[in-house]
Amino acid sequence: MKAGVLKMSPTTIAYGYLTIAIICEVIGTTFLMKSEQFTRLVPTIMMGALYTVSFYLLAQTLKTIPLGIAYALWGGLGIVLTSLVGVVLFKQTLDTAAVVGIAMIVGGVVVMNLLSNSVVH
Repeated sequence: MKAGVLKMSPTTIAYGYLTIAIICEVIGTTFLMKSEQFTRLVPTIMMGALYTVSFYLLAQTLKTIPLGIAYALWGGLGIVLTSLVGVVLFKQTLDTAAVVGIAMIVGGVVVMNLLSNSVVH
């Protein structure tokens, strides 16, 4: 191995791709809100670009991580982060049922990652 070159496992790379995919999807969804139903050009273009990057990286993730696991993480964490963006940036409120539902999503992701033999570690 060359000096200064870090060799990462395919699983580490896949989870890195998935993390960036989730972040791009959440930011893209934020731009979707800012696009005002596609009436503002720059936010609409940003949304499309970020969704494209997100789906590309999700596709790269699927080379290593099973579809169900990758999509559950992408969708579940996307819901949680998008809800937080809604509260912080758009001053939206979450009622008790929404908070309980989000907690259940987080619980499902945790259980899946800690207990499932399907998850690639």
